[in-house]
Amino acid sequence: MDTKFSITETEGNKLKDINENELYDVIITGGGPAGLTAAVYCIRKGIKTALITYNVGGQVIETASIENYMGYRYIEGFELVQKFREQIKQFELAFSEGYNITNINLEGNIKIVKLENGKSFKTKSLIIASGKSSRKLQVPGENLFVGKGVHYCAVCDAPFYKNKNVIVVGGGNSGVEAAIDLAKIAEHVTIIQYEEKLTADKILIQKVNEFNNIEYIYSSAIKKINGDSKVKTCDIINKKTNDQKIIEIDGIFVEIGLIPNTGFVKGLLELNEYNEIRIDSMCRTNIDGIFAAGDVSSVKYKQIIIAAGEGSKAALSCYEYLLKN
Repeated sequence: MDTKFSITETEGNKLKDINENELYDVIITGGGPAGLTAAVYCIRKGIKTALITYNVGGQVIETASIENYMGYRYIEGFELVQKFREQIKQFELAFSEGYNITNINLEGNIKIVKLENGKSFKTKSLIIASGKSSRKLQVPGENLFVGKGVHYCAVCDAPFYKNKNVIVVGGGNSGVEAAIDLAKIAEHVTIIQYEEKLTADKILIQKVNEFNNIEYIYSSAIKKINGDSKVKTCDIINKKTNDQKIIEIDGIFVEIGLIPNTGFVKGLLELNEYNEIRIDSMCRTNIDGIFAAGDVSSVKYKQIIIAAGEGSKAALSCYEYLLKN
């Protein structure tokens, strides 16, 4: 499944291309719940708004099931993103999709946002809602086999492994959720957990224990991934005994957490020990006119509903800033 979910390809939208010759009141970076909510609030306040995102939906589009977002007893992540899309496309919003931001420069009170395609855009204020990305194993063979047996989204790629043997790396919530999704399709699922037990929520552990085609290897990690045109085997090492073994496998799903997308603001904004953008209660950063919201920020608890709320707060704080400047 392609996780890029284009707004501009839909009918009946009022979106327009972002313009290098325009000076925007605010540019929002990120198309997840925080960024999209911020865009809605900014536009409704009459702010000249642009949104830049690599893809629409963020992590939500990779979420299998959502049962804690108000208004829905149960909804798939992909379906919720469709709802977001339908709401955002009704607004006259300047929009850019498909390119990452490389850096941000300051010219007095004006912020210059530069993209990897060489284009740059000017704004009076900035809301950073760039979210997080999957953490990698950093082992030999991982990068070589991305898309050829190594995956970071079970929701997206599980259907390719019907009746096959797969590994899920990680025993937290995301790892156990991935194992549950895969166990419904794959012949056999092995969870590799670095800790001595699963660390997922109790309700998820209860669900995963209902499957008889899942096994667990604790206190262990993948040391190397091997194959030819695709993954064939991986080397597993036990961190306590240093014993190693080779497992034949068709696919590996890496679910070991997320890292903030803050590379383009390092040296500009203050970050915490987790490389998240440090903000105050009003989503303000250490630079006037730059705000942050959602999982990329230091706000505690990373949840869809919290990200959306923080996006609205950042937009209102931004509006207040623009009134005074």
